Amino acid sequence: MSIAQAYVQELQMTLKFFSTTISVFDEADSGYAAQPKMFTVVGQVAHTAGTVNWFVEGAFGKGWDMDFEAHNAQAGAVTRLSEAKEQLEQAFANVVDVIGSASDEDLCAPIPDKQIMEGAPRCAIVSAITDHTAHHRGALSVYARLLGKEPPMPYA
Repeated sequence: MSIAQAYVQELQMTLKFFSTTISVFDEADSGYAAQPKMFTVVGQVAHTAGTVNWFVEGAFGKGWDMDFEAHNAQAGAVTRLSEAKEQLEQAFANVVDVIGSASDEDLCAPIPDKQIMEGAPRCAIVSAITDHTAHHRGALSVYARLLGKEPPMPYA
């Protein structure tokens, strides 16, 4: 197995775990937030998708877009869970394509934009994506329980 294939497998598992966790939600849950001014269910999913794209752009594209207010506004503008899930699937398909088609040399090259993850190889975004996605998966598990739902074990 190549380095790229191993990273692709990790990304696919990350999406699977996240998708399993959010499978308990339906469209009626889209607007739920645990507290005012927090992301809604749909906002959490859309933010996760946007952040996957942000990591790809930061490491392999134009660099890190540090306008977090705009990113949060984009996530908050999504109102349907189905739309947010679609964005998430597209974001993961994109990162799988980018990582899966990269050479070992590209994956190990340092991230050019030094604002974030200075000196880290481009492939380090995979761990960051996994960690960030797990963070929001955990938050959504709490949301599910607050709604009286039981999120399934993501690893089964």
